[in-house]
Amino acid sequence: MALRRVPRSPGRSPRPFPGRVDGTLRGPADVAARALLGTLLVTEQGGCRTAGRIVEVEAYVGPHDPASHAAERIGRTRRNSAMFGSPGTLYVYLSYGVHVCANVVTGSPGYPAAVLIRALEPVDGLDAMAGRRGRDGDLCSGPGRLCQALGVRLEHDGASLDEGPIWLEDGPPPPPEVVGTSGRIGITRGTELPLRFFVRGHPAVRQPRW
Repeated sequence: MALRRVPRSPGRSPRPFPGRVDGTLRGPADVAARALLGTLLVTEQGGCRTAGRIVEVEAYVGPHDPASHAAERIGRTRRNSAMFGSPGTLYVYLSYGVHVCANVVTGSPGYPAAVLIRALEPVDGLDAMAGRRGRDGDLCSGPGRLCQALGVRLEHDGASLDEGPIWLEDGPPPPPEVVGTSGRIGITRGTELPLRFFVRGHPAVRQPRW
C-alpha cells in the first residue's frame, strides 16, 4: 500500500506547498498503517506550518475489531460517523474527555476502518508546537500530545486530507528492519492483535515491554 496521487482537475487551485499528497491511503487498515510510517502529517493555520513524521500508528480494521469505536456492538453513531466516510477522511475524537486524537480513515465508504496516529517526530514549526504544548520537549510522543502540538481540534472531525488545513506529505519510509509490531496499547479489547506499528528505538515512541 502506498500513497496514491490523484490527478488534479483543471478547475482546482494549485496546492500551496510542494510535495502535498493529493491521494489517500486506501485498503485494509493494517496495510495502510505500515505505509503511513515515515509520512508527514502537516497542518497550516494562520500562516504557520507545523509538521511531524509519523513514527507510531495503530490500525482499527473494521466492525469485527472489538476495540474499534465502530465495532458491531456499537454501530454507527454521531461520534464515529466520520469512520464511515471516504478514505482520507479525518476521524477526530476526544479521549477520556480530555485528549484530542486523530485517525486516518482507510476503508471504503460505509466500512469503518481507520489508523490512529500515535506519535510523530517533529519536523517543521517546532516553536509553534512548543507554544501550543507549553513546553519545549516531548512535543508529539502520544496521540493527544501530537494533536495539541499541530493544532488538530474536534472541529476537524470529518475533514478531508485532500482539502486541508490538515494533509499528508510524502516522506521516506523507515527501513523494514527498524519497524516493530506489537499489540495495541491503552485499550481493553483486542490487545493481543498485532496491529500497532512503530519505529524501534525512536524517542517519541512508547516502547513495548514484550
